[in-house]
Amino acid sequence: MTQDTSHPTPALDVDALQELDNLLETLRARGAEEIPQWEFCDGFLSAIACTRRTIETTEWLPMLLGDGESPEGLLEVFETAAQQARFVELALARLAEIRHQLDDDSVQSLEDEHAFAPEVMDTRGAVLTLPAEEQAALEGEAIPSLAQVWALGFMFVVENWNEEWASPRDKEAAQMLDEALACIVDLTEDDTATPVHNLYEEDGPASTSQKRLDAFGQAIWAVYDLRRLWRSLGPRVETLYKGPQPGRNDPCSCGSGKKYKKCCGA
Repeated sequence: MTQDTSHPTPALDVDALQELDNLLETLRARGAEEIPQWEFCDGFLSAIACTRRTIETTEWLPMLLGDGESPEGLLEVFETAAQQARFVELALARLAEIRHQLDDDSVQSLEDEHAFAPEVMDTRGAVLTLPAEEQAALEGEAIPSLAQVWALGFMFVVENWNEEWASPRDKEAAQMLDEALACIVDLTEDDTATPVHNLYEEDGPASTSQKRLDAFGQAIWAVYDLRRLWRSLGPRVETLYKGPQPGRNDPCSCGSGKKYKKCCGA
């Protein structure tokens, strides 16, 4: 079979991303202040793409934008069914794109235009480009580091579907899982190293360290590893403990009065 090497255009263009930002802001304006930024959502979807079993939309959507329950129909945060349907449409387009990128075995460098590219923002860099009075108004607020919000979204899935992310029995696979997750956990921490880059504006004040950029690259490769790990292992198999079984010549435990070999053990 010939491998499909075609690459679709980006699932979400600038207009679609702006639409998502506006939609999420609309949900917050309706009183749902806990609604996350799109960067968090992208990290969340990246982890959904890597989870050991397929997580259906009806399961992950309430966890992302609701209380974790799976109600039929419209989630409380949405004003209309059309509004919810549009968010799901855009999110699923991005989820399909993530899976396509992670499954592309031709990618050998993160510089490849087809490589997996998390949707992250250098928020610190953006803040540093604001006028002095606007920066002063934000003084004291916690400004996230590059990819920090994305990593928190990813780990939110790991924590809420912890059974699907449980360490496999195979020692090599377990080590691979631990090392990959450690790369993502690193990004949940603040960037405290000396800033030397501004990814928001090329000539803007330095906001991100080289150490952080290196850690971000390692995390991207870690996501590739996680996707491949769980696809190679397949869905988790439940093992039921049935307790001690009777010998073949013992009375059957079902109470029939017959020997086990002539009854349930036949």
